[in-house]
Amino acid sequence: MGGLDVRMSGVVCRHGRVDAVRDVDLQVAAGQRVALTGTNGSGKTTLLRAVLGLHRPAGGEILVDGRAPRGAAGWAERRRVCAWIPQKPATGRFPLPAGELLASGGDRAAAGRAAARLGVGDLADRPLHTLSGGQLQRMYLARAVGCVAAGAGVLLADEPTAALDFSGQEEAAGVLLALPVTVVVVTHDRALADRCDRVLEMAAGRLREVR
Repeated sequence: MGGLDVRMSGVVCRHGRVDAVRDVDLQVAAGQRVALTGTNGSGKTTLLRAVLGLHRPAGGEILVDGRAPRGAAGWAERRRVCAWIPQKPATGRFPLPAGELLASGGDRAAAGRAAARLGVGDLADRPLHTLSGGQLQRMYLARAVGCVAAGAGVLLADEPTAALDFSGQEEAAGVLLALPVTVVVVTHDRALADRCDRVLEMAAGRLREVR
């Protein structure tokens, strides 16, 4: 199993004056699959976004492969090595064909094969805004496969199965967890969490390990 290690030390994230993430310490070994659970608003999404620099921490440090980003180039490299599946996938301000989304992951061929496996391979010419929630979620998962094929060593996924039915959830989880990378996934999907190596719970911005 490949992947990169992720280490968080004393991470604090704020929304205005409110601490969304409070003094979080976490070590994820290369290749581990970790599920983050907890109620809505507990800080899970904010923590994932902080790894990518989409929400800058107010305190602490987040290292990937032992490295902290330095400047714009450092954050660009962080986003290259960390594939990202957002909770509410964007469809773009302009009509963006699904095929362009797949290509943006870095390895269009690998993303296309994943899209075909997930049942959306024939939708590459469709604008993203015309896809259903489940189709869009599958497209972003296929894009993440392309990111991994292009060299990403970490996959950060925020509710990647939320818009899918039971059979779709199982299929998507199989694709996600088969990738040879470190996986940190926010999920309310109990079956997906049970297939991970570790399960952690966030509550009021604090993190604890439950399995």
